[in-house]
Amino acid sequence: MKEELEALLLDIEQRSFDSADAVEDFRIEYLGRQGKMKDLMAQFREVAPEHKRELGPLLNKVKSSVEEKVSTEKASFNKKSTASSSGIDSSRPAGGVPHGTHHPLKVVRREILDIFSNMGFGVVEGPEIEDDWHVFSGLNFPPEHPARDMQDTFFVERDPDLLLRTHTSSVQVREMERREPPMRIIMPGRVFRNEAISARAHCMFHQIEGLYIDENVSFADLKQTLLHFAQSFFGPETKIRLRPSYFPFTEPSAEVDVYWGLETEVDKRITKGTGWLEILGCGMVDPNVLEASGIDSKKYTGFAFGMGIERITMLRYQIGDLRLFFENDKRFLDQFAGER
Repeated sequence: MKEELEALLLDIEQRSFDSADAVEDFRIEYLGRQGKMKDLMAQFREVAPEHKRELGPLLNKVKSSVEEKVSTEKASFNKKSTASSSGIDSSRPAGGVPHGTHHPLKVVRREILDIFSNMGFGVVEGPEIEDDWHVFSGLNFPPEHPARDMQDTFFVERDPDLLLRTHTSSVQVREMERREPPMRIIMPGRVFRNEAISARAHCMFHQIEGLYIDENVSFADLKQTLLHFAQSFFGPETKIRLRPSYFPFTEPSAEVDVYWGLETEVDKRITKGTGWLEILGCGMVDPNVLEASGIDSKKYTGFAFGMGIERITMLRYQIGDLRLFFENDKRFLDQFAGER
């Protein structure tokens, strides 16, 4: 009987039907009053008790396979019948499905991270809702610093010590507290500032910051790292310059410009006639910042840098209005269909 049941299972699996009537005939063949299942049940009753444990599951499998086959095939023919009666030809090829596009900020973010990853920087992320220590105090911001004012920062009303981070430098503090040098990390993420929304400013934007701490790290290491980034991103002939600046958490500090050129009227307008465009800020990590996170500033030095992804993207694609990045306008996004 075992061989008979296995043969029936193979027959059920291989059966095919050209109509709903054929499916019904199959059902009657197996499950009707005079069907095969009735004969099989009669044979099973005559089986010796010691064989029933083996044959019982096979018998049940035959019945369930028939029921499943009938259900599936009937549903298939019903679907075809419905489509035919509605005038839909389900055999016709479907129309093309439009491809989605990568957001320009994501394209540029990925490229920047790839460049620094190839230089040995690991990618690290942190929370967007932060405390005062990680956003300000741990980065050498004095209590009276204007960045602490409500006009610049979104504070959480229920807890004045909590705020939406104003820069991804807060991740630097967390990593310096968490691990021992050497460290070489890059930190992307959203940041928030209480600013009026316009073509050149927004209350939310994206940053990428970098940090390198080790023994004998110098300003020359910082400059060469940023030159390599600029030439990888903007082209191998790109020139940079560093101008003295001020940030509470670096000393000395600098702004980095790339030479954009003065070939067109647009070049003259966006560079204000100088040919140079600012792309990021940088500097050597202030010893106070290292000590605040438990790092020996006499043994270790380091550099940090940060850039706005929106600004870099606007330069690359000559986008004149920052708000376009956040409005989800399909006409704008479709222009980047070829980007990866």
